[in-house]
Amino acid sequence: MLDIRSKNTKIVAIGVLLLLIIAAFLLLRQNARLISAQQLQVLQEKQLIKRLVLNEPYLYIQTAKTLYRIPVEAVELRELGRHYPIEVEENRALYWLAGILSLTILAGVAFLYWRLRATRTPGMELERNGSRGELPPVKESIEPIRSRVKFSDVAGIEEVKEDLQEIIDFLRHPGRYRKLDIRLPKGVLLVGPPGVGKTYVAKAVAGEAKVPFFYQSGANIVEIYVGMGAKRVHELFQRAKQMAPSIIFIDEIDAVGKSRGALRSDEREATLNQLLTEMDGFESSSGVIVMAATNRIEMLDSALLRPGRFDRRVHISLPDREDRLEILKLYLRRKPHKVDLDSLAYTTVGFSAAALSTLVNEAALHALRHGHSEITDEDLEAVREQVISGKRRILSFSEEERRIQAVYQSGKALMATWLDVSYEKIGIVTTRLREVEREIDSRSELLGRIKVHLAGSVATRLVFEEQFSNAAEDLATARRLAERTILEYGMSEGVVPKGDEVDRLLIELYEEASTMMKKLERARQEIEEYLLKQENIREEEARSILRDLF
Repeated sequence: MLDIRSKNTKIVAIGVLLLLIIAAFLLLRQNARLISAQQLQVLQEKQLIKRLVLNEPYLYIQTAKTLYRIPVEAVELRELGRHYPIEVEENRALYWLAGILSLTILAGVAFLYWRLRATRTPGMELERNGSRGELPPVKESIEPIRSRVKFSDVAGIEEVKEDLQEIIDFLRHPGRYRKLDIRLPKGVLLVGPPGVGKTYVAKAVAGEAKVPFFYQSGANIVEIYVGMGAKRVHELFQRAKQMAPSIIFIDEIDAVGKSRGALRSDEREATLNQLLTEMDGFESSSGVIVMAATNRIEMLDSALLRPGRFDRRVHISLPDREDRLEILKLYLRRKPHKVDLDSLAYTTVGFSAAALSTLVNEAALHALRHGHSEITDEDLEAVREQVISGKRRILSFSEEERRIQAVYQSGKALMATWLDVSYEKIGIVTTRLREVEREIDSRSELLGRIKVHLAGSVATRLVFEEQFSNAAEDLATARRLAERTILEYGMSEGVVPKGDEVDRLLIELYEEASTMMKKLERARQEIEEYLLKQENIREEEARSILRDLF
């Protein structure tokens, strides 16, 4: 029996030796130095390239002294081929040989194991009792995608596209920025409600820039295995640097970037700390842009939002009437239809791009089920309620509700403009006051912001002599600001604030806002009419109305 074992052992040993020889031969090429797309561009600019060989999954670059390699996904082969001939090399026969030999060795090992098992004694049985640790998860390779989405595929949000154009130009021409020592933000945070297309916008940036796109969701990064989330983040950044210029996109970053506090999770904190470390560890000129998306920015840890990390924020709001019209045109472009698009855009206030997509698709299915050759207004109306009930947070206003909301928001826009409380835009479904990062706030500035949040309720009471539920969120915000002003900042009448001082302050500010609103009623009406037509008004447009009247 020992002779059989000895003979089988020799067979396996010889097979392993042959496998190692072939593996060494195949891995010789892996000694080529791995470079990024930026380094390849430097080799081109210095005219050092002698030969290019394509051997999947790498492109090999031969210079006079060194052999380099770069992943094929990081290179535009068509563009590179215009300047250099690319040789295509196939070595599949060697891989087939290695595969066959590997199978042979595995078969020999299995045979040897079977022979040994057949002759072993009970005392040789492996101990099966005791602790059994869970197997570590299989390591997933972090590979990018090549996005084919362009800005032409994204309707509306023209301002968002303009904000991101600079990022695209940097990714296309990083050398131009390096020459002038220009540093762009390391991180771009896309903020907006669900369904407005944050992920699609990020893919469009990658598609326009023609760079690798690394997609990760925050939920996937935080894993149940201790330390694996931090490890995944590190590997993600390392891979992105190898293929720079590139984009890392973290969807739903609030899953990993929640504020560190009472709801403590050691694994989430370790992953968040690793993310912060990685963002601190690479230069803004490295060619890697980190993009992330969230609809709950208030939950993010303050360390993520400080300068040097996600220091540029791009807000993507629910589409206004003009945006909805462009989105509907895009979705119906290839579908036969007889739809009054202007009317449909007018009546879909509060619909996100995703909700409009669902509406159009459901209408098309309805038309198909009823044997219609094209989509009509009747098909859209038939599925409208189904889409509204199936989607959360869709505001679908009647004409009366639309007027109430226009009056309410016109009061806020008027008050903010008059008191110089800066805002980006105020619309029928949107209020976006500008966040001014200051260490010190004055009492008058805080009181001005409180008045803005009270102004909507003031306007509807003056116009309709009634109160409405749409004021709930603003009234709660006004109270929080008043409590902070009196209790936290100590801006009370005396040294020690009295118990009812917050309520008295709110009543006083409400009365002041009412007096001011009555005097400026004509301007409020102009802003209301503007909102009913355009759905959104910006600070400059509101100021223009006030200048014309006063």
